[in-house]
Amino acid sequence: MLRKRIISVIEYLFFLGIGLLLLWLSVRNLDLSAIWKDIQQATYGWLFIALFFALVSHVFRALRWNLLINTLGYKTRLSSTFFAVMIGYLANTAVPRMGEFARCGVLSKKEKIPFNTLFGTVISERIFDLVVLALLIFLVTIFQLGLLGDFMQRNFGPFFESLFTNIYSILIFAGILFLVFGVLIYFVWLFREKIKAHKLYDPLRRFLDGLWNGIKTIKRMPQKGLFLVYTFLIWLFYALMVYLPFFVLPETSQLTFIDALTVLAIGSLGIVAPVPGGIGAYHYIVKVTLTELYQVEANAAMSFATISHAGQTLLNILAGAASYFLIGVFSKKQKPLNE
Repeated sequence: MLRKRIISVIEYLFFLGIGLLLLWLSVRNLDLSAIWKDIQQATYGWLFIALFFALVSHVFRALRWNLLINTLGYKTRLSSTFFAVMIGYLANTAVPRMGEFARCGVLSKKEKIPFNTLFGTVISERIFDLVVLALLIFLVTIFQLGLLGDFMQRNFGPFFESLFTNIYSILIFAGILFLVFGVLIYFVWLFREKIKAHKLYDPLRRFLDGLWNGIKTIKRMPQKGLFLVYTFLIWLFYALMVYLPFFVLPETSQLTFIDALTVLAIGSLGIVAPVPGGIGAYHYIVKVTLTELYQVEANAAMSFATISHAGQTLLNILAGAASYFLIGVFSKKQKPLNE
């Protein structure tokens, strides 16, 4: 147990270090006094509206999650699901990917729903959102092909040229991976009876069955149209979360909604990076996107990234902490729906 904790701490510090390194790379050649001046003089009304839309998107995320959970035959309150979602965002702010476990754990305890079943529905959500993100990246690539083409050539052209000159080493590496994977499958099949006899097999099998049951909920869900509507609204409000803060600074106020979709698509890669709260990764990616694609002045680009990230982080902390308190209060007043 102690060893696992030490490994977890080392892993956390490693990714935090990467985030701080990216943050340093983002600001090392910038005028920090100019960035601070931007932060002081920003028009924060637009940011507050964007954060309100962020909360609305989280409500729709809770509604969409309810559809998946209800498909499995469990009843859930919107308030409980919303609080669990916000607690998940609070956990993600501190520890990457912990939010998925946190929100499932909270809702499982509150509504007496098996954790592995809830976790399966969350995986379904994440897979579907990854598909939407891939589609969004494809669409912004089509809409802004010229800008993105120039950007990729300037920043990644040398890398890909080097990559394809070493194609044989890549094929050899891929072949080794396939061989290792094949050998692993063979040994699992060879010792399948001993594996089934192990004391951990049945608990693991039940956990994986519940997980798979949760993942399959989208296919079995009767309200697929409503699920798609909720998904569209979630991502629409995500886009507004990026677009409205453009008006916080004069240097970014000329950017369009399509530009916001581009920043959302590329900036999301910084949020999903295994860095606590996306710190550093989000700043670096958004700053590079604004400066390289839209020729926004570097100090202003960093100011925008800092303001928008700080706003989202503060919202997650305050709303998550309030949700943790409120779900505790409601737990004392309400009986679980699935007892």
